Amino acid sequence: MNPWALGLIFGCVASLAIAQVEQPKTERTAILSDKRIHESSGLARSLRHPGVFWTHNDSGGEPCLFAINHQGQTLAKIRVPKAANFDWEDITQGLNEKGRPSLFIGDIGDNLKVRATLQIYQIPEPDLPKDATKEMDSAEPEIWHLSYPDGRHNAETLMMHPVTRRLYLLTKEEEGKSTLYSVPEKRVSGQGLTLEKITTLFFPARQRMGKRPAMASMTTGGDFSPDGRRLVIATYNYLHEWKLKHGEALDISIQTPSHLIEPPLTPQMEAICYDEDGKTLWITSEQLPTPLYRLQRN
Repeated sequence: MNPWALGLIFGCVASLAIAQVEQPKTERTAILSDKRIHESSGLARSLRHPGVFWTHNDSGGEPCLFAINHQGQTLAKIRVPKAANFDWEDITQGLNEKGRPSLFIGDIGDNLKVRATLQIYQIPEPDLPKDATKEMDSAEPEIWHLSYPDGRHNAETLMMHPVTRRLYLLTKEEEGKSTLYSVPEKRVSGQGLTLEKITTLFFPARQRMGKRPAMASMTTGGDFSPDGRRLVIATYNYLHEWKLKHGEALDISIQTPSHLIEPPLTPQMEAICYDEDGKTLWITSEQLPTPLYRLQRN
């Protein structure tokens, strides 16, 4: 085969690969004005306050949540009593067993894989104070102590399915082989729980200008859409999304190839959530200045 024809074939293959990556309309709606939010590691849509998100800092920060709006303004700083931020990596929203809006904070990071147990803090979603400058306390959290059934892992993704109310945790591995676990449905605050292994997913390395290919293999956050019909997982470089079939087991639905989405480049993307429409995505990044992006889907 002559070199021209071979080059044409390779060019077509490359074009097809590029066409499979969605590049949504992106708007940076804000740079967060509050410099106390310097490592935004999780993002959750409020179920009580339209147009509001909850976020928090990464390891070693105060055990506090921040409420922010689409314009990047801080509406509240909420301290979680009897909690410690060993390595808060994600936050998710959902309804508790009484059907009340709640927040679930994942103290699940373990870069060195030395932690015998992890923690999830569950609190009722707080009110927003009239004076945003005054720090408030949340209700006392329910605290669940978690361990893996197969050794120690690092994780940065915690998600609650809005229909089944099952909590899921996804591990983060440099080689891209991540394991999905679920938190047992029957749980009592203060008691130890063993996570249940669901399935394994692979996030391949992928080149992107300004990032190492291996960064596309490391999972940093995730969320279910409000109707439970979509699931998105973030890596440092890309987003992976699955459409979930109604009534089909989650481990079956996510064995199909993911839809790849290219977000804007950020210093360290670790926080993502869906908007109320179930398609629009919001992301932030660790490191100052902290951007807030809206990704409007086709």
